[in-house]
Amino acid sequence: GIKKPFTEVIKANIGDAHAMGQRPITFLRQVVALCTYPNLLDSPSFPEDAKKRARRILQGCGGNSLGSYTASQGINCIREDVASYIERRDGGVPADPDNIYLTTGASDGISAILKILISGGGKSRTGVMIPIPQYPLYSAAISELDAIQVNYYLDEENCWALNVNELRRALNEAKAYCNPKVLCIINPGNPTGQVQNRKCIEDVIHFAWEEKLFLLADEVYQDNVYSEGCQFHSFKKILYEMGPEYYNNVELASFHSTSKGYMGECGYRGGYMEVINLHPEIKGQLVKLLSVRLCPPVSGQAAMDIVVNPPVPGEESYAQFIKEKESVLNNLAKKAKLTEDMFNKIPGVHCNPLQGAMYAFPRIFLPSKAIEEAKAHKMAPDMFYCMKLLEETGICVVPGSGFGQREGTYHFRMTILPPVEKLKILLEKVKDFHIKFLEKYA
Repeated sequence: GIKKPFTEVIKANIGDAHAMGQRPITFLRQVVALCTYPNLLDSPSFPEDAKKRARRILQGCGGNSLGSYTASQGINCIREDVASYIERRDGGVPADPDNIYLTTGASDGISAILKILISGGGKSRTGVMIPIPQYPLYSAAISELDAIQVNYYLDEENCWALNVNELRRALNEAKAYCNPKVLCIINPGNPTGQVQNRKCIEDVIHFAWEEKLFLLADEVYQDNVYSEGCQFHSFKKILYEMGPEYYNNVELASFHSTSKGYMGECGYRGGYMEVINLHPEIKGQLVKLLSVRLCPPVSGQAAMDIVVNPPVPGEESYAQFIKEKESVLNNLAKKAKLTEDMFNKIPGVHCNPLQGAMYAFPRIFLPSKAIEEAKAHKMAPDMFYCMKLLEETGICVVPGSGFGQREGTYHFRMTILPPVEKLKILLEKVKDFHIKFLEKYA
């Protein structure tokens, strides 16, 4: 009941596109609606290409219903569509539906793979290398599975690039107290928004091959690339192009999801992982492990199918689909540039280019007086800053300490998903708040 100096809380803390007002992609919703309520297949309101996809998905379901369990790995025809999508995306690199596992969002796949990779005790306990800053799913899963978190730092001075010398440092230091076996990469980055270039990916694959590390490539933002000169390269494609010595030996799991990209369908919990070079016996254990949860949500599987099997030229829904998809991505590109430019005009704030994903992770330079007051409140300095921002403006962002950051640096993560006009207001409010904050604590 206390009067606040704002009229609404702007939740810029989470990449939830539809909650921020993004409109669903019509074709995706049409197909899922037809699958959910097949009586609509007789309705003239739905285009023929949507009906064709819905019928195919329903034929893959027991009793032609989304309400039935599916195979633990997911519906067969959808896994075939995922494999075809990967082949198209990677310029003809072969993909086997048997290596595809449909998952409850990407998170479920990441947790499952970590579960089968983690073993040992004491110094032989599995070490999992993760980027800092990282997406907290990783630290949480590692902690839950009682593995050892091995931090490698992204290079903020160099637009959050990944440096193999830093990987080597982290690995060699970790060998003293654990057995580093897994290397996680997030590309495009969350929370940092960088897009890795081809040379960087080749270096990482060579490092994993040399050190016999299992690679986890979190590629859920593969459609979200905005900066000119940046391009998404999948780890699978580069691995294949590096030749058979690498392609037949490096173990790789890569992940995608319905939640991000241009779809933003977080609530459907649709996703997939492709796992290559997994030993057949271990593959058997993975299927067993996945069968404990019976199957991923079937409506999420249907939504994933539309992501990998969208309308093609010549189909009646193609023009509208492309228009909606490009509108979302162009809008995000505009908002990425706007956010970067506005942050860099604020004294005491520095923001690297937002090359991809859907977040800004600006560095904030906090006066020592503010740091001391935060310590007096037993708070991390950036948490103290974010709480003040929330209390005074109603803007909710996440402190950098929630993702990890280099000692003595402070950041926050903010999503760029709000509509352009609301985003401009939000950035102006952050600017005014930051200037007042500096004046107060300078």
